[in-house]
Amino acid sequence: MKRLFARTAAVLFAAATVTSLAGCGSRVEINPGTEMQVVDPATLQFPLAEKATLTGMISYPPSTESDPNKRTIFKRLQEATNVEIDWTAIQSDQWGDKIVLNMSNPNILTDFVFTAGFSDNDLLRYADYGAIIPLEDYIDTYMPNLKGVFDKYPEYRKMCTDVNGHIWALPWIEQLGSNYTAIQTIGDMSFINKKWMDFLGLEMPTTVDEFEQVLIAFRDNADKLKAEFGIEGSIIPMSCIVNDGDQDPAILINGFGEGYGDADRGRHIAVTDDLKVICSGTQEGFKDGIAWLHKLYEEGLIDPEAFTQEWSTYVAKGKSGRYGVCFSWDVANIDNLTDWVPLPALTADVRNITPANGSFTSGFDRGRCVVTSVAKQPALVCAWLDQMYAPLQSPQNNWGTYGEDDEFDIFEMGVNDKGEPMLHHAPLGDASPVEVREAESVGGPLAVLDEYYGVYVTCPDDAQYRLDWIEEYYTPDMHTKYVYPNAFMSREDTERLSNLQADITKTINARKSDWIMNGFDDSDWNEYLKSLDAYGLPEYLEIYQKYLDSFYAE
Repeated sequence: MKRLFARTAAVLFAAATVTSLAGCGSRVEINPGTEMQVVDPATLQFPLAEKATLTGMISYPPSTESDPNKRTIFKRLQEATNVEIDWTAIQSDQWGDKIVLNMSNPNILTDFVFTAGFSDNDLLRYADYGAIIPLEDYIDTYMPNLKGVFDKYPEYRKMCTDVNGHIWALPWIEQLGSNYTAIQTIGDMSFINKKWMDFLGLEMPTTVDEFEQVLIAFRDNADKLKAEFGIEGSIIPMSCIVNDGDQDPAILINGFGEGYGDADRGRHIAVTDDLKVICSGTQEGFKDGIAWLHKLYEEGLIDPEAFTQEWSTYVAKGKSGRYGVCFSWDVANIDNLTDWVPLPALTADVRNITPANGSFTSGFDRGRCVVTSVAKQPALVCAWLDQMYAPLQSPQNNWGTYGEDDEFDIFEMGVNDKGEPMLHHAPLGDASPVEVREAESVGGPLAVLDEYYGVYVTCPDDAQYRLDWIEEYYTPDMHTKYVYPNAFMSREDTERLSNLQADITKTINARKSDWIMNGFDDSDWNEYLKSLDAYGLPEYLEIYQKYLDSFYAE
């Protein structure tokens, strides 16, 4: 029945296309079914005996090479496979609008979408009307590299598979640590100005009260700090951007109450040690933590622009050396690595760091690449895409390559301890790693596994020191047993959650900002809880609980 439904959807998609294009003088043939196209694997050995051409869609960063076939990575792949890709390239800041239009028009749809980045809802919607094909059979038959990853880490296959047993997209996987040491466990890392602390003779705070006293010392010794370090502009004891991803100060409130904090600021959920989904924004610890942040704000210890400033303003003030404490994925984004150290977990009622949801399986994007129903050779498409999962290829697609014509390379090709080929990260001098990566990498489906480091590729320096920080400063205080997994929900539940989440998240974030600035009392808190219930919080948690139970039942 599942096959019949999918086949019917594809036929309807084709019929709608014919109707919409009637009189236009052009027509694209749609693959009318979802049964795997069986071919002789010998015909898919690369390089192909005869040159083949496939079509693909890809995004590229502004101010970088717009023709994918001029990028060194794709030049080498064409030579190695004898497959040429006729690309439709879209600038990344226009991708969101254009990909929706392209996916609804088979006349311009390509065989595959390399950098799709589709949400679960996108995948299931495109699957329903037959624009994309299921890939599980192709993976098992024609994609040995990806199948090898799935066999070794079955959790990734599980996370890629929908409730009906289909895999609709090829994933992006980037392992940098795992479980409590994964690089994604902490996003909004807190950093403290060690140079200022040493100058003022301060010890590293371990409790929220000690932390408050350090901020007060920064505030009360502002003139001394400005004179000593030649700082222009006012001293800001602590700056952040409230409700803005990694710049949010939520990590500071982990120690209040039972220690859940608010690590998932998009969904505001956490998982208890007895596998119950709760709303982190309704816990007593959240309430007490926000009240404490209000106290800091009233004392002039938090940047008054923390609720309105944009990233560029936040960075500019940081680069001017005005911060005592700040928050980011990497303090090098804000100031420098020399003067700053991570701020360890702070004890209030408990001492705990709640890892980010989904982080135990490291970096993962379920909807990275799709194969469409216009593909006349889906087996060849999948076999070519499987090359992206080769251990030497994935790091290049992810970060960049070697042997470029310009003066900068992410990698130098060398050898490992066994004399086998290995990619070594190259020194970039004053070049921005982000800019070089954007200029050289191609993204798309890939898998960089922990066991590749030291064998196929070196670990990036900026990733390594962040991994070291997490292991030293935060992992010892991660006492939470579970994080919410990357569950692939049904289309109905995904859409329902999206609708519920809009009001729930908006309410939690708005109250958080307001209360940090203006304070609140018990009546405000009770009214807030009632409003969340009215917006469907019980149903919201029930849906998440259903998939958590299913994930751990298997």
